Amino acid sequence: MIDARLLRENPTIVLQGIGKKKFACDFESILKVEARRREAIQTAETARASQKALTQELASLAKDSPEFQEKVKSLRASSARVKGLEAAAKATEADWLQLLLSIPNLPHESVPDGRGENDNVVIATWGSPSEASPHAKPHYDITWLKPLLDFQRGAKVTGAGFPFYCGAIARLVRALVQFFLEEARKEGYVEVHSPLCVNEASATATGQLPDKEGQMYAIMDEGLYLIPTAEVPVTNLFRDEVLDAAELPLRRAAYTPCFRREAGSWGREVRGLNRLHQFDKVERVLWSTERDSFEQLEALREGVERLLRTLKLPYRTLLMCSGELGFPHAKQYDIEVWAAGQSRWLEVSSCSNFTDFQARRANIRYRDQDGRLRFVHTLNGSALAVPRILAALLENNLQEDGRVATPEVLRPWYGEGVIGG
Repeated sequence: MIDARLLRENPTIVLQGIGKKKFACDFESILKVEARRREAIQTAETARASQKALTQELASLAKDSPEFQEKVKSLRASSARVKGLEAAAKATEADWLQLLLSIPNLPHESVPDGRGENDNVVIATWGSPSEASPHAKPHYDITWLKPLLDFQRGAKVTGAGFPFYCGAIARLVRALVQFFLEEARKEGYVEVHSPLCVNEASATATGQLPDKEGQMYAIMDEGLYLIPTAEVPVTNLFRDEVLDAAELPLRRAAYTPCFRREAGSWGREVRGLNRLHQFDKVERVLWSTERDSFEQLEALREGVERLLRTLKLPYRTLLMCSGELGFPHAKQYDIEVWAAGQSRWLEVSSCSNFTDFQARRANIRYRDQDGRLRFVHTLNGSALAVPRILAALLENNLQEDGRVATPEVLRPWYGEGVIGG
């Protein structure tokens, strides 16, 4: 959540920031409830002070005096009043906190203004789409792939968007995951194996709630959600903790299946591997001080780009405009690879800085040199999501004989130079 002090002292800045994003909230009601909250707290505090004064006066009176009995009656009435005012203040505080959760994070000053994808800015490119195989075709049209990437049986067992990876494709997926994790380890990320379900508090901390309920699979009788990304459990690893400033930035990497309902998706966007309900991904998560978090974001982005260059996949990096930023994001890069068979760019990673937005919700802090507690900045990036990387590899490296050349960097885990045919 945003800093309540900023909202109180500079509401215009907050309102302007909200206006740059696509998320709406009832800002006027928020300010009204915030004013009621402060008034309720002040009234309760004044009543408590009056009660304390009565208690002190009572202590100075003789217990058998008429004045003592009158003060006892007044104290009882005051106590009842204080309890009522404190309950009212607590209820107003709960309303206020709920409304505060509806305010999106504010865009960083370096984010370009814009309303849609045409306003995103290409800041980096590597490789050329023309370098892809002249024999490229959409992966879902490669005949020999169908029994190895079995959508039909996946739909029978579960539903659309839950494919079986079989044989050589299953091994290639495993090789990609191993490669992503090993490269993360080389860059100082500690590997973690996280839960695949999270509770409501964890989903709220990272901003999935109350924003993306419709995108998550819920286990209603348990109050749990299947994770849409490892960002959610891994960010919550340090919830309600005070971190050692000397250890920041902390880096963690996790491989998990991810589960997304993807409600409303249709057309070629969802064909084949383009958009699945369950997919594999390696996520990198960082906790940083506010001083260097944006430098860490650039390093995070560069690490993802390095993976794609090693895989020899042409890519472009987009700095997302304000209207394309997610709810908790302050700054975000999307990295897309070229899929030659489909002649289109596919997003394979988002690298994001959430500033202290998630940390305030999760209560993750560190103590600075002056001994003051400060909220960390949280960051994460996909490094990488498997399905679209797999799609691009299959399409871009399709040979004349119908087989696909596999990247040399994967040979330690996938020893063969080709697949299929």
